[in-house]
Amino acid sequence: MNLNNLVAVVTGGASGLGLSTVEQFVAAGAKVAVFDMNEDAGKAAEAAHPGKVIFQKVNVADAASARAGIDATLAAFGAIHIAVNCAGVGTAGKTLDRDSKALPLEAFAKTININLIGTFNISSLAAEAMAKNAPDEDGQRGVIINTASVAAFDGQTGQAAYSASKGGVVGMTLPMARDLGRYGIRVMTIAPGIFDTPMMQGVSEEYRQPLIAMVQNPKRFGAPAEYGRLCVSIVENNYLNGETIRIDGSIRMQAK
Repeated sequence: MNLNNLVAVVTGGASGLGLSTVEQFVAAGAKVAVFDMNEDAGKAAEAAHPGKVIFQKVNVADAASARAGIDATLAAFGAIHIAVNCAGVGTAGKTLDRDSKALPLEAFAKTININLIGTFNISSLAAEAMAKNAPDEDGQRGVIINTASVAAFDGQTGQAAYSASKGGVVGMTLPMARDLGRYGIRVMTIAPGIFDTPMMQGVSEEYRQPLIAMVQNPKRFGAPAEYGRLCVSIVENNYLNGETIRIDGSIRMQAK
């Protein structure tokens, strides 16, 4: 699929990996709807790309909010061809804390609701819109790109909720691709390692250096633009489907 004149939805698109993806898509000629809860950052992204980007305040884990965002995108741009799910939270907490108290269920549930249920919510609603598109010469109507994490495979101490949520995203990749194959909609997942997003830029070097030490090559945090470029490649390569791609400098996370 050629991105020129296509329409994308990017959740978490006001910052970090999502914002970089928005910028890469716009540069390739696409129009983008940014779904985010941060109004100031979302409106800034819209203002930076007039006519190419619209902002919608969307809670991805809420059915009505997500539906409203999808409907607004269709009203503004007429179609949806791409959905990239970057919205997520990184809740940390051990199954039992240092006082042997159980992790509050609401903390676990919040992570699952946003990272996993929110991803499915946007994916399914976007797919509903994509199914109405006319197929291109290769029978393609759309592509969904979900964001997992290397924590889906080697989660660290205190990441039970986060790893479970991202493992769920990996787990639904193939069955969702099989569900949507008849419509010409592809489904891919990206599992990033450690990236230099605003969240990570706010932590100390004492915290950053042990993480970088686990990366094999190159010895650094990933650049958000590298994630965005991978999204562009996935859209453009029609034979990528039903798979999870790690983008992580060959990191393998240690227990802690």
